[in-house]
Amino acid sequence: MSKRFTVGAVATAAVLALTAAGLGVPASAAPTSSRTFTVVAEDGVAAETAVAAIKAAGGTVVSRSDEVGMFQVTSDRADFAAKATAAPALIGAAEQKAIGRKPKLDRVEQEHLTSATRAAAGKAAKKGAKLDPLDDKLWGLKMIGADKARKIEPGDRRVTVGVLDTGVDASNPDIAPNFNWALSRNFAPDLVDIDGPCEVASCLDPVGTDDGGHGTHVAGTIGAAANGFGLSGVAPKVSLVELKGGQDSGYFFLDPVVNALVHAGRSGIDVVNMSFYVDPWLFNCTANPADSPENQAAQRATIKAMKRALNFAHNNGVTLVGALGNSNMDLGAPRTDTSSPNYGGTAPYPRPIDNNSCWDLPVEGPHVIGVSAVGPSGKKSDFSNYGTEQISVAAPGGWFRDGFGTDTFRTDANMILSTYPKHVLQEEGSVDADGNIVAGFEESVFKQCKANGECGYYTYLQGTSMASPHAAGVAALIVSRHGKPERRGGFGMSPNLVEQHLYRTAAEHACPEPRLQQYRNEGRDETYDAYCAGGVNFNGFYGYGIVDAYAAVKTPLKPNARP
Repeated sequence: MSKRFTVGAVATAAVLALTAAGLGVPASAAPTSSRTFTVVAEDGVAAETAVAAIKAAGGTVVSRSDEVGMFQVTSDRADFAAKATAAPALIGAAEQKAIGRKPKLDRVEQEHLTSATRAAAGKAAKKGAKLDPLDDKLWGLKMIGADKARKIEPGDRRVTVGVLDTGVDASNPDIAPNFNWALSRNFAPDLVDIDGPCEVASCLDPVGTDDGGHGTHVAGTIGAAANGFGLSGVAPKVSLVELKGGQDSGYFFLDPVVNALVHAGRSGIDVVNMSFYVDPWLFNCTANPADSPENQAAQRATIKAMKRALNFAHNNGVTLVGALGNSNMDLGAPRTDTSSPNYGGTAPYPRPIDNNSCWDLPVEGPHVIGVSAVGPSGKKSDFSNYGTEQISVAAPGGWFRDGFGTDTFRTDANMILSTYPKHVLQEEGSVDADGNIVAGFEESVFKQCKANGECGYYTYLQGTSMASPHAAGVAALIVSRHGKPERRGGFGMSPNLVEQHLYRTAAEHACPEPRLQQYRNEGRDETYDAYCAGGVNFNGFYGYGIVDAYAAVKTPLKPNARP
């Protein structure tokens, strides 16, 4: 059963539910039946030393990822988490069980579905090179020059892009030609508590399926095939790899995400897109005084495991791209967090955020290219995070409220159109049981069919989740155009060099005037006010600029550039 993402940054994701004690439930009240935990070792601790400490605390290791010092552990001891946290060799333990509130509709990504204003959406379509039937609705492709770039470099089949998300619907005719079955994996078994009944007996959905929809939308923007059908992506000839690290419901747990990143590094995947953040904490902090000691330990474990996994992937040739988030805040000066923990037995409570000891992961992790969102006008989307500390580049992410004063204001076509699973649209009520679009959704959902009856479905979303795959697609084009055969075999390019070229070829965009942007005309209050710091070359709204696919494939690598 598919459910929607919670309100918050990006496609809201949730890390492993913390221990019962960590969420404010007394340890003595925790069940004594066998439970599963993710345990993270301290820096410099040998794997076997960590295993011994886990055993001493009453746990049994059932799987391990030695590259990042992370272990999946079962235990029937009510005090296991406390003992593991107290062990000098271990940072902490997080229980793999969702224990509370259901996810809510992501009102950022699907704002248009809650609006009474839906008419005239077709008038907002931005004309570009009509390569596939729906490409005239893809204003983002034209903004970044992807329509022109493919005449030089449409992507190399040897270049692999990992979609670390809710899955990828490989049955869509625009995804199928580019889907890499050999490298794709599902690391996130369904959890009945939050995902509903399992679709298969093992609860591990088959590769090539997506019961959330978000991952398929991201995949289409990166690499939908330019095949005269449906629509096309930024890099329409690269290989798409499903790295299912998110639940059907939109939660992203620590263990699946880390394992997906390790797999990407081991497998030689070139680019990984990450359009999520690790919950239940909007910011994971090392020692936030507002949090209990148990919650502090669990967050330290999350920080350590994510940083190790990101470093491992980067050091093994993976270019990492992440959504900056939809909380309309400067990540260098974060507001008090009032949304965490966003599920579980404890209600959210105010958490002042110290910028020096708290991280929004993965985007604030090492080597991650952080992407903000802009609308068709090029203005920063009101919901998009920003700030000179974390931003790298900007990209089309959509903005339903763009175009104030014109007939495009508050229209669906201001958003990002991409591939989407039919069955998820049916569950959401926009497509009927026969596969036809329900009356009233004709401007937000599209259906394309081949002569043999094979059909693909497409819908609009907005968010930095939609901006990040535009940048990931450009990164894939850079590897395709400028990569070389590698000594270890295969084909690729140093992620440092990819990042450098992405920044150097981005279209510089100065801060708006006045620099303090307000969104009153769009119906937003003062909490959306955003100040753009920096100059033309680099600033808090656009980073090094809006990604430019055409410049990226046309411009030679800088002579003597170092990876």
